Amino acid sequence: MKPQFQKLLKQSGVKGNVTRVKKVSGGSINDAYLVETDLQRFFMKLNEASPARFFALEAQGLALIKSTRTMDVPDVIGYSDEPGESFLLLEWVSGHRTEHTDKLLGERLAAMHQTSGEQHGYSEATFIGTLQQPNSWYDSWLPYYRDCRLKTQLQLGIERNVIHVQRREKLEKLLVRIDRWIPNNISPAYLHGDLWGGNWIVGEHGAPYFIDPSFLFGDRHFDIAFTELFGGFSTSFYEAYKATFPIADYYKDCKPLYQLFYLLVHLNLFGEVYGSNVDRILRYYVGD
Repeated sequence: MKPQFQKLLKQSGVKGNVTRVKKVSGGSINDAYLVETDLQRFFMKLNEASPARFFALEAQGLALIKSTRTMDVPDVIGYSDEPGESFLLLEWVSGHRTEHTDKLLGERLAAMHQTSGEQHGYSEATFIGTLQQPNSWYDSWLPYYRDCRLKTQLQLGIERNVIHVQRREKLEKLLVRIDRWIPNNISPAYLHGDLWGGNWIVGEHGAPYFIDPSFLFGDRHFDIAFTELFGGFSTSFYEAYKATFPIADYYKDCKPLYQLFYLLVHLNLFGEVYGSNVDRILRYYVGD
């Protein structure tokens, strides 16, 4: 095993000899490893079957978040999307949570969200989990969210036979009415795009780090809505975020609509176990 990792480190411009390789937790999509050399430690993801530009896009997202100078991310040492040899090499980040960690996470996410791009969306297709996410540039958030996000998941759900006739009819009805709840005049903030509790870690001195982004420019409340879907974020986090960047009044009306996207993603990835939550949101907005 060591020669393979030695080769990939050398390919990334890393000096030193690999002394230890240990498999670690790193999500369900990739194999993840702690790689130690006689000089330093690294985190490496391997995925021999990864799609084209899979790791390039992750590296791109980390670089964009880093460019805001608000939220820490692991440094990208190297990556490749060559078939059979796809990997992402990052600095090794480890630390212990402190009493300030959650507050810092809220403050720094709010600061990142105060950084704006010029348009909504992204320049190319990205990934949400293992699903490809088509993108384009839009002047307004609403049509981007409706057309690139919800319609894409609707079509995929039809193809995968997880969106039956009644569910499809309600989703299509919702798409026609969605401008009742989501405003158009929204600033295109820098977003993580896949911000659940497993996609941030703790580094030295309790500093929070973002990992595994599915980057886009859009409504900052899209990130916040996902943090509230599956939990993993404390009251201190939300209090610090709101103190730095107050939540807009319209959020209460559109939060379930933003969570709907992530539930549709999970429905398409994992099946009907998420169907009842999708249907609950559809009933709320379009009725029975």
